[in-house]
Amino acid sequence: MTIFFLFIKIACEVLTFAIVLRAILSWFPIKPYNPVIIVLNQITEPTLAPIRRLIPRAGMLDLSPLIAILALQLIYTFVP
Repeated sequence: MTIFFLFIKIACEVLTFAIVLRAILSWFPIKPYNPVIIVLNQITEPTLAPIRRLIPRAGMLDLSPLIAILALQLIYTFVP
């Protein structure tokens, strides 16, 4: 079980980093077919898309990365 919990914690850390990086890169005019952007979208979209369906945008502000990071940190905290 320890390896499973370690995998969950590492996955939470990697996904949190990817979401933060995607949010920061969204502030810059980078072309959407850039390989880095494509990989970040493929990694983070399965997590962010369901949150976007539940919580609409607040004007120009997308709160789904913030909510996803909070949820990932909660999971990270409660995994032994």
